[in-house]
Amino acid sequence: MSIVLIDYGSGNLRSAEKALIRAAAELTGSPKVVATADPEAVAAADRLVLPGVGAFAACMQAVKAIDGLPAAIEEAVRGRGRPFLGVCVGMQLMASRGLEFGQTPGFGWIEGEVRRLEPKDPSLKIPHMGWNTLEDVVDHPVFAGLQGKDMYFTHSFAIHPSDPADVAAWVTHGERFPAAVARGNMAGVQFHPEKSQAWGLKLLGQFLEWRP
Repeated sequence: MSIVLIDYGSGNLRSAEKALIRAAAELTGSPKVVATADPEAVAAADRLVLPGVGAFAACMQAVKAIDGLPAAIEEAVRGRGRPFLGVCVGMQLMASRGLEFGQTPGFGWIEGEVRRLEPKDPSLKIPHMGWNTLEDVVDHPVFAGLQGKDMYFTHSFAIHPSDPADVAAWVTHGERFPAAVARGNMAGVQFHPEKSQAWGLKLLGQFLEWRP
């Protein structure tokens, strides 16, 4: 099994890679994790993880700047139905559009938009940074056992799917917003599994064993 961590120049790649390698080591055969942006490797991957740190528009531009990469991602995820996990901005890019620094089209896999957090309580800081609790986690193989668990967040924007059925978990920081999404062979998390200790590793392990 080939696990590809898509390396398009976004930050925090090494932490994500180490966490995936650790999760993969628990599986039979210890499948190899490869960090790459090579379109051929991405298109042929058995599983894909797309990280992301920073602004929606900048991350989308960075993906598009690599010749053949957007088509390779589309081929693997939509064409071949390979399991996909988006992390933080990597999850936000699954949406139709992001509203950070103007409107930027996303992959359009999940109808909806990515909007700035606007908590009603002015004492609550943005970015939403630190540990927070997952609420109303759906019955899904990737998110099994994570109801009420604390994950590590650091973000100022959140995805808002048009269809509530695409939301896999919620979190509250002055307002309630999606902490995770799932549709078909695709899943995404706003939090950082690689910074979420044992529960983050549990999620990654469950993603690697997922058979959508």
